[in-house]
Amino acid sequence: MGLFNKLFNTSSESKDQIVLPWIPLTSLDQLNDLNEKSVAKTQIIFKHSTRCGISRMVLKQFEKDYGFSENNVDLYYLDLIGYRDVSNAIASKFDVYHESPQLLVVKNGIVVAHASHGAINDLDLNRFI
Repeated sequence: MGLFNKLFNTSSESKDQIVLPWIPLTSLDQLNDLNEKSVAKTQIIFKHSTRCGISRMVLKQFEKDYGFSENNVDLYYLDLIGYRDVSNAIASKFDVYHESPQLLVVKNGIVVAHASHGAINDLDLNRFI
């Protein structure tokens, strides 16, 4: 690999892509199910703006650091541009001011933790699992 490729990472070699057990959050019915499931298992919602570079960077870092299995938590991904109604319903239902990117941890029907931007990756999720 040449110096230019090293500096700007223009190599065509594919990097290892991290695949998490994301559940696409696309409907209001799912939001009700998520709320009910939160009694038995922690539910996490990652609200992502597909138009925002900061949101993309935070999402990649979150995926890199994520270390839980499907047995511990259900992990929801919300494309808030495509599903604005679901995003608005989350803010209303859980009484959490909308931000993007944003991570919400739901247990027993309430948001027990939430963070936005860089604070997402500082949140100790182990406390809620």
